[in-house]
Amino acid sequence: MTKLKLTVLALSTLFTASCAFAPGGHIDQGGSMFASSDDDFSQADFSKLVETHTISPMLLAELNAYEPQPQFNEQLSLERENYDYRIGKGDILAITVYNHPELTIPAGSMRSAQESGNWVHNDGTIFYPYIGKVEVVGKRVSEVREIIATRLAKYIESPQVDVTVAGFRSQRVYVTGEVQKPGVLPVTNVPMTLIEAVSASGGLTPEADWTTVTLTRNGTERAFNLRELYQQGNTDQNILLQPNDVLHVARNDQNKVFVLGEVRQPKSYMMGRSGMTLAEALADAGGWFEATANAEGVFVIRAAAPATGRVADVYQLNAKNATALVLAEQFKLQQRDIVYVTAAPVARWNRVISQLLPSITGLYSLGRFQDDISSN
Repeated sequence: MTKLKLTVLALSTLFTASCAFAPGGHIDQGGSMFASSDDDFSQADFSKLVETHTISPMLLAELNAYEPQPQFNEQLSLERENYDYRIGKGDILAITVYNHPELTIPAGSMRSAQESGNWVHNDGTIFYPYIGKVEVVGKRVSEVREIIATRLAKYIESPQVDVTVAGFRSQRVYVTGEVQKPGVLPVTNVPMTLIEAVSASGGLTPEADWTTVTLTRNGTERAFNLRELYQQGNTDQNILLQPNDVLHVARNDQNKVFVLGEVRQPKSYMMGRSGMTLAEALADAGGWFEATANAEGVFVIRAAAPATGRVADVYQLNAKNATALVLAEQFKLQQRDIVYVTAAPVARWNRVISQLLPSITGLYSLGRFQDDISSN
């Protein structure tokens, strides 16, 4: 009988501490978010490393206040107005002197304007009748026209000269990554912006992450967000391209969120081009298990900016009242966010019981067996 009492005492002690052995992860709403252990990471003061927020109308108003607003890009407009193509090595110039056909190479039916034009040599010059070599690299066509007209005036009275670029071969930009037609685009006398380069490359592929477009210029990288340009009208995300710029559109492999915990389909989900809200993420995961999930414990765990010195920012939604899901629809997730739905206390308790049941049955059988022996 004494052994049976000891068995009962052991079971009581086990049940008392059962919460500590609950399988699976969870987030306590009342106490520390992290169970203590012997490692240095768990012994850190998480009150300073983690900042928690309750998802409320006030919080949503604060977060949405930082969204980009439509604005006019005055700098881009000025650059367009002042843009003028500068001739480079390899370009083809078409030069016409009116009323003097002997100075103009006719294109003819079998020759294109490029084939009949004046090629800019590697020394940066062209050769023209009467006046010889003319330095043209780095000059605008208006400047070259003035130079040729001035020098021809020694041989022709009041020459009327026209200069155009028949072939743009010297300068280019490179578009790589997730566009339909990655490759090289020539820089011409028509100014080309970032969005125009993407369009000229066939547009984005379905796998493109339009929030991560990188421009490399002279060894320096700058990131652009096409979502802000297309959806919010933020023209600051557009820029005039320059020769040798490299434009890269990233894949959307990193553009995902993770939905874990008491949901029907816990896994990672790709964010669409329009982004994803908390409600959409929960719906894609099939919703939570009504019998086991704690609707008060729907969390979004987001890595904090390194400058803050924190590990994470945690946002909690209390969806016990289903109308709170309106807030979930307005809460926009960010790349690599973790959505976690905690288990209800009773579900955690039931899991402990299911794990202990074989041991309980064995101890009970052992006690009965010992009682039978004692009685005999």
